[in-house]
Amino acid sequence: MSDQNLEIMTATHHKTKPDPETLEFGKTFTDHMFIMDYSIDHGWHSPRIIPYQPLTLDPAAMIYHYGQTVFEGLKAYRTDDERILLFRPDQNFKRLNRSSDRLSIPDIDPELVIEYLSELLKLDKEWIPTYEGTSLYIRPFIIATEPNLSVAPSATYKFMIILSPVGSYYKEGIAPVGIYVEDEYTRAALGGTGTAKTAGNYSAAYKAQDKATAHGQAQVLWLDSSEKKYIEEVGSMNVFFKIDGEIITPALSGSILEGVTRKSIIELLNSWDMPVSERKLSIDEVLLAIEENRLEEAFGTGTAAVISPIGELSWKGKQSLINNRETGPLATKLYETLTGIQKGKQPDPFNWTHEVK
Repeated sequence: MSDQNLEIMTATHHKTKPDPETLEFGKTFTDHMFIMDYSIDHGWHSPRIIPYQPLTLDPAAMIYHYGQTVFEGLKAYRTDDERILLFRPDQNFKRLNRSSDRLSIPDIDPELVIEYLSELLKLDKEWIPTYEGTSLYIRPFIIATEPNLSVAPSATYKFMIILSPVGSYYKEGIAPVGIYVEDEYTRAALGGTGTAKTAGNYSAAYKAQDKATAHGQAQVLWLDSSEKKYIEEVGSMNVFFKIDGEIITPALSGSILEGVTRKSIIELLNSWDMPVSERKLSIDEVLLAIEENRLEEAFGTGTAAVISPIGELSWKGKQSLINNRETGPLATKLYETLTGIQKGKQPDPFNWTHEVK
């Protein structure tokens, strides 16, 4: 397909934009959305931008019954000189294709989709907030639409992109959050769908999140499924620990999502000549490091929160403070550098940002 195939239908009614100072995460949506369809005979076709609206699907659509869906999350930023910047969108759409492959969904053309996304962003440019800590969250997703109850991959799909102006993912912002170490439920197992960004991974985590909330903690720290010993992710984020000067993040084991922010953090740390390791890390090693005052900082990384410092671990009824529940200098530097690059306030020596033109 070419750019000429994109149809644009502009909204005749425009929504009232929310107060940027009181934005919540993912509750407000812009005036337009992108959509295109897939069939075996025509491949991906009919790309279009239309006014934001509900979908009509057959009750037998396979998404409802077998959860064949994948999604992504990235952000757009409006700079002081009114440019629109995306952060490493190629990485997100490459990961979408990896997720699609795991769920037997046909892949999309990342370069072409970024062009379509750019047109959508230009149309809804005024929805990109500029208040400190805000951005425009971008949610691309694919759903199976064939009306068929057979247990097999769908023959038809819809690929969509919706936009949402957002504030901080956590109400605490960059302030440290408490984490509950989960020892009953698991997020994913080797050979499963842990490396894919698919809906079931997230709804299956709700039960553990309920436990974390009941214990007064903001998120869950997941352990491996087989031994319940090795750290994997924290909530919907990758996780880093700084122990004895070494920054450690769990290695990509086949059950951990390969985060774009995680990848960027590792590349930043390497450029600063800081020791960073991707390896197995047990909960016992972390707790011992806390006990011996060798754990300097811990933080989660992800598109939604960027950097989320961890101030406390709750494990088997015991609370262990990290860095006196204060945001450490490394987390602060990483957050300021990464968001500075994302918003065009700092130099981008890695060519991570993509300007929408």
